[in-house]
Formats: sequence, C-alpha cells, structure tokens
Amino acid sequence: MRQSRYTKPNTDTPRQALIYCRVSSRAQEADGHGLQSQETRCREFAASKGHPVAAVFPDTITGGGDFMKRPGMVALLSFLDAQPDTQFVVIFDDLKRFARDTRFHLDLREAFRARGATIECLNFKFDETPEGEFIETIMAAQGALERKQNGRQVAQKMKARMQLGYWVHNAPVGFRYQTVKGHGKLLKPDEPHASTVREAIEGFAIGRFQTQAEVKRFLESKPDYPHNKNGKVRDKRITDLLTNPLYVGYVCSEVYELNWLKGQHGPLISMATFEKVQQRLKTTGYAPARADIGEDFSLRGFATCGDCGSNLRSSWSKGKTKYYPYYLCQSKGCDSYGKSIPRDKIEGAFADVVKTLEPSPKYLVLAKTMFRRAWDGRLAQAKDAARLTKRQIADAESQIEALLSRIMQASNDAVIGAYENKITELEKSKVLMAENLAEKASKPKRYEDYLELSLKFLSSPWKIWESGDKNLRRIVLRLGFSGGFSYHRIDGARTPKIALPFKALGMLSGSVNVNGAVRED
Repeated sequence: MRQSRYTKPNTDTPRQALIYCRVSSRAQEADGHGLQSQETRCREFAASKGHPVAAVFPDTITGGGDFMKRPGMVALLSFLDAQPDTQFVVIFDDLKRFARDTRFHLDLREAFRARGATIECLNFKFDETPEGEFIETIMAAQGALERKQNGRQVAQKMKARMQLGYWVHNAPVGFRYQTVKGHGKLLKPDEPHASTVREAIEGFAIGRFQTQAEVKRFLESKPDYPHNKNGKVRDKRITDLLTNPLYVGYVCSEVYELNWLKGQHGPLISMATFEKVQQRLKTTGYAPARADIGEDFSLRGFATCGDCGSNLRSSWSKGKTKYYPYYLCQSKGCDSYGKSIPRDKIEGAFADVVKTLEPSPKYLVLAKTMFRRAWDGRLAQAKDAARLTKRQIADAESQIEALLSRIMQASNDAVIGAYENKITELEKSKVLMAENLAEKASKPKRYEDYLELSLKFLSSPWKIWESGDKNLRRIVLRLGFSGGFSYHRIDGARTPKIALPFKALGMLSGSVNVNGAVRED
C-alpha cells in the first residue's frame, strides 16, 4: 500500500534496508569516503536500527546530472518496482550522496515516496512534514550552491594554470602527464606515440603524405597507435593532430580565451613545420605521391638543355626487356624537344669535368687565406642578421602590446576579432624568428672545423663524387659550380661555370681561363 505525501509510515514491521553508495572521484577513495567505507558505515547504521540489509547499490560516475539516470540508482528503483509489497528503507551515509541539485533531490524524493520506500541518512534526519520538507529543500539548495561554487573555483584554477602555460585537459596522443617538482602535472613526450605523431605531421609537411587520408592510413598501420574498436582512426583526430598548437609547444583555449601562450612543455615539432602543414591544409588538391627519382639521376634539376637552356627532365623508358634511364628536354619549340639523352652519356661527361677540379696541393695553402676572409665576412653577416632578427622580434612584441591596448578600448566584436587574429600571426612570426635564431646559434662556429671540411672538399671533389652518395653529390654541385651543366644532344657538354674557390685556385695553377671555364690542354 502506497503512502500519501505526509502520511507517517507504518513502522510495526521491520523494514529491509537498501544501501546506496556513491563516489565522484579517486580522492574520495583515498580520504576514507570510498564505496567500501560508505557501505560499512551504512551497514552499522542499519544494524543499530534493526534493518536487515537486502542489497547494496553503488555508483562511481562523476559529475552532477540526473541522479535518477545513474546506473546504481536505476537499479535501486527497479529493485523497488519489482517488490511493491515489501517495505524498504533506503540508507545514505551523507545527504550529498542523495542529489546535489534541488530539482533532482525533490524528484528523487518523490520517486521513493511513490514506491513506498522511506529514506534515512547518517547525517540528516528526514521529517515527513511540510516543515521538514522545507528544511530539506534548503539543505538541497545549499548542496547545489556548493557544487556550483566548487565548479566555478575549479574553472578559475584551470584558467589560471593555463595562463601560466600548463595544459589542464586530457593529454593529446604523443604526450602523457608526468609529475615534475615545481610544476605539478606536466606534459611529457609519450613514446612510441610521440615519434609516430612527429613522423605523421612532418611527413604531411614535406609532402610524403599527400592527403589527410594518407596520414590516416599511416597511423592505422601502427599497431600501438590508439584506434577505435574497428581498428580505425577517426577523421577528426587527423585534423586535430595537424592543427593542435600543443605539438608546437603552445597553449590555446577558446573557452578561456587564451591565444598562443608559450607552454611549459616542450614541442614535438617546430613552428616552421606547423606553418607548412597549415599552408598545405589550405590547398584543395594534391598531386598523387610518386617515388623520388633523384636517387637514380644525380644531375636532376642541374642538367640543362644545350639548345634552350631549360632544365632537362629525368625519366625511365621501357624497352623490350628492361628500363633505360635518360634525360630529355620538354620545352615546346626547342629543337631538342622530346629528344632523349642516355643518362650514362651526360653523367659521364659531367664526371670528366669534376676530375678537372683537382687543384695542386701547393695552392691549397692559399685557399686558407681565402676561407678566412670568407669566414669573417659570413660571420659578420650572420651577426648583422641576428641583430636584425632580434629587432624584428622586439618590433613584433611592441605591435602585440599596441594591439592589446586597442582591444581594451574597442567595443566592436569584428574589430576585436581582427586585432586578435593579427596578434596570433605576430605570435607565430615571433616563434619562427626565435627558432631561426636558436637553430643558427646551435650550429658549430669553429673556423677550424669548417676549414678542414672545405679543404677536404677542394682537394678531392672527384673522390666525393665517385662515392655515389646522393647528398654528397649535391654538395659537389652546389659548391663546385656556379651554374647548371649544359649538355647538347649532338655537340655534347658545354663548358660549365666553376664556383669561386675552384676558379681562384685554377687561375693560380693555370688550369682555368679568366672566365672560369676549364681550359683544355
């Protein structure tokens, strides 16, 4: 028999007890308010009242929300519905376990009343009278106020910490939280995910991955990378990966209105890489990925047509039994248009030119003086460039301060938004310039180191070229010649322009003409 709103319940027969326990954080477990400790206190209370315990219903879900939809509470109400003729008393250890929201409190109270169940609490006496209900409502309202105040304090603390450059939300893939003295919880690289994330972002920046779909397939190929139950990576996660400032070492938050603050954590990628990614994301189409044939053609991008002067294309031609490497001109209107030149023929001719760059050892002594002068000149230029960069950084900081002052005075949302966008661009520019300064500062500056390398190169460029290493051959092209290698499909190689060091040494030894051309003896 169901009771009316304020009818005093029949207490002649012992009621069975149903215990409800709830925790909303791990801290409650640690400070003695966990599920087990709550259950123990409630069982002791039930025993003191003569109520045998029929069942225990725990909940471990955090947050406010509708308490009647919590799994433990749903199970409790279903238990009552299944036994309408049995008298139960629901026991809580604390009124705050009941419901920390006034509306939910009253709804839950009514739900128990409708099922004929009474409620008892270890720290609050329920009174089934209008006065008792009034006091109960005040207590529920107080609990709701405390919850909202706590939420506000947490939000303020989170914002304050983020303003100091600390990320306070879930760590993105590639990072994990680590407790660091003087910092608290700080983002640290999480291997192997950090390396995977770095490879994915840098791969997209340089065009190794032409589309976001290729990045996705790359990540899905990594067994340790987080996937969904189907072994897939969500598209949104790819976009977030490529646009998250945290990977550059910066903190941003639309919620807290924080824009490109220098983070306390270290970056996984450079700002230069990040900007390349953003530029690529703005393009709508990408060319399909192709193999880098630079491995097969040493003069790719360096060999030019002897008729029109345009760069020769490198390619493979399919024969009856195998493929053949060749260079050809693709400039329409050129007499050599579409005419192929075997790779071995043109690269063999170039090798003969490289062999002529062997200066006499006695002239290498003079090279030391040349290098010292060049070194001092470049060092002075580098110092001037560094001072200019520092002035540009200071100028950017002044512009940011001026824009912040304008924002404080502005009332138009569109104007404020434009100022904020400009500040963002200036902040990024500062980072790029700072990275450039740091990169140059990290390079070795000992003249002797560079001298040794340079003399090795000057003394034996052919040995370097003969090694076949792609990167070393590129150094020979860049340092040994001041222009491309012109080759005519009929007449053969044209005299190339020798770079200044070899030109000067050649003039001293008499092996080159005044214009820098190799003299044929």
